[in-house]
Amino acid sequence: MRYFTAGESHGPELTAIIDGLPAGVPLSEEDVNHELKRRQGGYGRGGRMLIETDTVTFTSGLRHGETLGSPLTMVVKNDDFKNWQTVMGIEPVDERAKLKRRLSKPRPGHADLVGGIKYQHDDLRNVLERSSARETTMRVAIGAVCKRLLKELGVELAGHVLEIGGVKGTVPDKMTVAEIRERAEASAVRCVDPAVEPLMKQKIDETKKAGNTIGGVVEVVVEGVPVGLGSHTQWDAKLDGKIAQAIMSINAFKGVEFGVGFEAARLPGSEVMDEIVWDEATGYSRKSNHLGGFEGGMTNGMPIVVRGVMKPIPTLYKPLQSVDIDTKKPYKASVERSDSSAVPAACVVAEAMVAIEVAKAMLDKFESDSFARMKNNVADYRDYTLRF
Repeated sequence: MRYFTAGESHGPELTAIIDGLPAGVPLSEEDVNHELKRRQGGYGRGGRMLIETDTVTFTSGLRHGETLGSPLTMVVKNDDFKNWQTVMGIEPVDERAKLKRRLSKPRPGHADLVGGIKYQHDDLRNVLERSSARETTMRVAIGAVCKRLLKELGVELAGHVLEIGGVKGTVPDKMTVAEIRERAEASAVRCVDPAVEPLMKQKIDETKKAGNTIGGVVEVVVEGVPVGLGSHTQWDAKLDGKIAQAIMSINAFKGVEFGVGFEAARLPGSEVMDEIVWDEATGYSRKSNHLGGFEGGMTNGMPIVVRGVMKPIPTLYKPLQSVDIDTKKPYKASVERSDSSAVPAACVVAEAMVAIEVAKAMLDKFESDSFARMKNNVADYRDYTLRF
């Protein structure tokens, strides 16, 4: 399976194309719209969420509620485009019109300046429009499709926020994906620790009042993953490596870890490795899950546990110093609409990216032209792993 996204933040629409889905996966607009709504929520979001109400339209690859096996195309309209038709129109315009909403003052931490240099743009809006986190709308849409496929195969996942701006929550031992989902969905900051939620909201409020932004840490847990997704045979076949890349590709994410993660550097091996046990009813398992569900780049049957670190959003209402690319003189960076914290929304994006990579791994391992045959293959393989 492969996919592409296209579209600008203030352009007419966003588009995604998924190629390689099996024929016969049940799918509806509601499956996708539910996830799009989750992405637009969360405490700390800015004004753009009041403008857009994201809903998907399928334009190919779906008939009578099932995928066809041909490319699946999804479109989400940008409601705000009506206010940007001159600025973002496709037709040539005169020089005066080109100056409208032109960006010459790059924002520290954004792609503005680097992209302008790379692509030789004298208007940094040409970079801003695609590097915007608005692009993640379509990744969440693709993730929604993958979540539906995985659910049909007995694989479930959920994400939650562990930390915002230094305020950390605690997670009860052995919480199931269902429990994580229920608690996270009930929280405005997607935190499973009710005692910490008001402290996170207070931190966001204080940050917004100061004209600043804050980041945080999100975690995604996947249950029901069969043993042996990914491979140890080549560096680029390791599934944890693919998931790590997917997490790091999310706007503003600067770090990723599995299981105990970086804490492994401070622990002896006896406290990091997961002892193996066997039971006649359930087959092989581990006494613990310090490695986050992976050994040798392959799933070991334990839940996948992956965390990502999101930096503060670079667009500040009290902007930092920059340089005007026209005059080369010091200047305060440009201000666009911004969120004081987008960590809860980024959690939804992280879920989508993990779902995509796990779905791709399932499609790589099992016969996937027909979804009915794929389900049978997965069931047979699960039976085999119990008997091994």
